[in-house]
Amino acid sequence: MTQSQEEIFNTVATLVGNFNTRGIEINKETKFTADLDLDSLAVMDLLAEIEDHFDITVPLNILPDLENVGQVADAVAKIVNE
Repeated sequence: MTQSQEEIFNTVATLVGNFNTRGIEINKETKFTADLDLDSLAVMDLLAEIEDHFDITVPLNILPDLENVGQVADAVAKIVNE
């Protein structure tokens, strides 16, 4: 079953919310390091939760390109709907 881009974004945003210690609004432009102040370990923990939730594996070679919530949601959508 394919999921819409919006459904995937909402789920990713909810998972990111668990790491949102600054209490800022999560949107597609929210950056993991600049806005959420996540270190590399927290980002990897978040990625593990996303992978577990969607039962996918995000290729390591695309990780450097994923700087904000929208980019992660797009990557997840591409993997989920392939």
